[in-house]
Amino acid sequence: MDPTFWHQKWQNSELGFHLPQVHPLLKRYLGGLSLEAGQTVFLPLCGKTLDIGYLLEQGFSVIGAELSDKAVTDLFASLNRQPDITPWQGGNRYRHGDLTVFQGDIFLLQPDDLEAVDAIYDRAALVALPDSMRERYARHMVTLNDKAPQLLITLEYDQQQMDGPPFSVGEQQVRTLYDNDYRIAPLSRKMILDHEPVFRERGVTALYENVFLLT
Repeated sequence: MDPTFWHQKWQNSELGFHLPQVHPLLKRYLGGLSLEAGQTVFLPLCGKTLDIGYLLEQGFSVIGAELSDKAVTDLFASLNRQPDITPWQGGNRYRHGDLTVFQGDIFLLQPDDLEAVDAIYDRAALVALPDSMRERYARHMVTLNDKAPQLLITLEYDQQQMDGPPFSVGEQQVRTLYDNDYRIAPLSRKMILDHEPVFRERGVTALYENVFLLT
């Protein structure tokens, strides 16, 4: 997908993917990752999600990756943090204490950039990518984070009814992408169309939110 698409979304404040609260499914299922205080959670394509503040409050360190510099700047401002900004091979690294965000091309990140990652929380990354990029992304997550456990949230609907993003990713595709490296446990599948009027307006007749634990 053309990076210009996402830069324009942020510049135009077209942020339908940004939740105005901490994701309730993160609160409900975070314990499944069996993390201890001080361990590190990686959030790919993190935007300025409020989930980061929640994870920091729980005592975890957070590493994010995000294409948009505006998103990263807004994130640190929302947390009242003044980051130290240094270059890396894909963009700029923003860091303050227990929060680091790599702004730029996530596919240029290397394991040595992240050091140790204990878990991955993917709420909006896999579903943001078209089918042609998902296998590359999944392989990158596996090698980048040494098969760290994942809490993965996806949306599922009839892709013929609406063009993404967000794209439809059901259980079968999650298994196709990750079965060779993880044990995949479906945790939840819930119809959410009544809470997503934009999808209904665009012609979607059924919309499910799925949660998977990958270990």
